[in-house]
Parts: sequence; structure tokens; C-alpha cells
Amino acid sequence: MNTYNVIEKFTSIDGEGPSAGEIATFIRFEGCDLRCSWCDTKYSWDSSVKPEVMTDEEIYDFIVKSGANNVTLTGGEPLIQKNIQDLIGLLIEDGMLVIRIETHGGVDIGPFKEAFDMLVAPSDLQFIVDYKLPQSNMNNKMCEDNFDHVGHYDSYKFVIASLADLDMAIEIVKKYDLTNCCKVFFSPVEGAITSEEIVAKMVAKKLNGVKLQLQLHKYIWPKDKRGV
Repeated sequence: MNTYNVIEKFTSIDGEGPSAGEIATFIRFEGCDLRCSWCDTKYSWDSSVKPEVMTDEEIYDFIVKSGANNVTLTGGEPLIQKNIQDLIGLLIEDGMLVIRIETHGGVDIGPFKEAFDMLVAPSDLQFIVDYKLPQSNMNNKMCEDNFDHVGHYDSYKFVIASLADLDMAIEIVKKYDLTNCCKVFFSPVEGAITSEEIVAKMVAKKLNGVKLQLQLHKYIWPKDKRGV
């Protein structure tokens, strides 16, 4: 029986990404192999929160009882969890869930896509892939192969902390023609760059297909509140 260290589990609205504003059940796993300078979920890897040990079936039961069709596996980093493919497979077997995996961009999603390609529609297993820009201090950890693996139901997310970050994000979007491959989101780091600056550059560069992303949950609840 597989077990996983879960930092938190809850049902709320999705605060960002393709299902922003819709209810979703979140499973946040312990552990991350990156250390982004602006990380807002340090509690998932800094040992400040004791994890709950849960089996595949316990996680699945929690999701089913929540009543939400949207499921987000996040972290930390979900794709470095031992036996995570087994859990994904169990969720796919349900047949009624839309599973979104938020990954930091340093893990090759290709093997995961290949493993489930014949088992699930692309619309029901979606990857939300970060691309860490220089200000994160993790840019050299990115898996460039992921640009070849994302599809129309997947997303690339750029968390932007400076004008230099913004310029690189635009360069990458254009280089890989990302808006014709997947959904693309730009998200500002609070206090580092303003949404106005990002929008101005999006307009100037005619970035059709790119969406500015603000974290809805931080506007509804206190910014440091968990479980929402």
C-alpha cells in the first residue's frame, strides 16, 4: 500500500490557472527539490508543519467526499513523490475527475504523459508547468524538454519578479510559440513588480493568448491563510 506525506488537503476555489474561480479539492504534498527566492509555500518543505501520512485510497476517498470534480495535486512538488503514478492512475479510474498537476518545471513531464496517454482524455489530466525565471534563483533547474510535451489543455506559468524576468518570459513564449501549444499565464510576485507593468508590456508586445493571473484566494482571504 502506497503512502504519501500530505501537508494539507482542502476544498475551496481554485485561485489561479485554467480553472480559476471554480471549486476544487487540493492535495498538497510535502517536499520540494527547489528553493525559489519568492516561494510562498515554504511550509510544504521546511519542516514547520507535520505532514499527515495518507494512503492512495484515503486521498481518493477524501476527494470523492468533497464533491468537487476538479482536483489539484500540488506541493512542494507532486511529481517527485514516490509512487505518484499509482495515485494519478487511481484518480483517472474514477472517470469523473479533472486532474491538474502543478509542477515546478524541473521534472520531465514526458514520462507521465506517456504513461497515461491511452487511459485518459487530455482534457482530464492537465499539467500546469512553472518556468522559473532568473529572479527565482532556480532558472538553471528547468527541464527544457517540457516545452515539447505540453498540449492545448496544459499550461505554462511564469512567476515574474522583475522587468528582466518579464523580458525573458516574453522571449520564451515567442521562441517556443507557447500560445499555440498551451495556455500561458503571467503572474506577478507581490511587492516585486506591479500588474500594471506586466499589462503595459503585454500590450506593447502584442501578447495575444497570454493571460495575466492574479491569485484570487489572496483577495478573498488573508494572504497568509492556509486551507483556502
